[in-house]
Amino acid sequence: MANSISNVSFRIDSELKSNADKLFAELGMNMTTAFNIFLRQSVREGRIPFEISLYTPNAETIAAMREAERIAHDPTAKRFASVKELMKDLNMEEEHSMEEEHSMEEGNFDEV
Repeated sequence: MANSISNVSFRIDSELKSNADKLFAELGMNMTTAFNIFLRQSVREGRIPFEISLYTPNAETIAAMREAERIAHDPTAKRFASVKELMKDLNMEEEHSMEEEHSMEEGNFDEV
């Protein structure tokens, strides 16, 4: 394959181009190099090398993802080595909750 060069011209939003130029400069490359990387990866994979989706998470999903991140970085959060260990802990919590409920029904508020 001969190494011939082709020019490509395309229109792009000025602000997007400026932001991309800054990003690529921080990565040590220019727009041409970044575009070539994209094209080579596309050809190599036979597809666009990232997912394109209309999916945008709603507020509840975003909150859940943030909570998961917080828990993952919280050294005091409970950790379990297995599902069996998790279920044992959940069952113990359920038994404790049922004992509290039973004590309250009997009027034994001191035991709670």
